[in-house]
Amino acid sequence: MAKNKLPFVKGSSIHSPTMFSGVNYQFWKILTKSFTKSIDQGIWDAIMNETYTIKHVVDNKQVDKP
Repeated sequence: MAKNKLPFVKGSSIHSPTMFSGVNYQFWKILTKSFTKSIDQGIWDAIMNETYTIKHVVDNKQVDKP
C-alpha cells in the first residue's frame, strides 16, 4: 500500500483543524493558519503575539493562572 504523503491524517474539514502526520510541515502550517484565521482573526493574533494569559479569580482579584 502506498504511504500517505499528505501532511494530514484525515481529510480537510471546515469544522476541525487538520492533524499533523509528520510529513510536509510547510503545507500543514499554511492549512492550519488558514483554518485559525477563518475562525477569528483575534485568535490568530493571540497565537502570534502571545498576549493572552488565562486568569482566575482569587479573593476578588484576577490573577494569572500558573
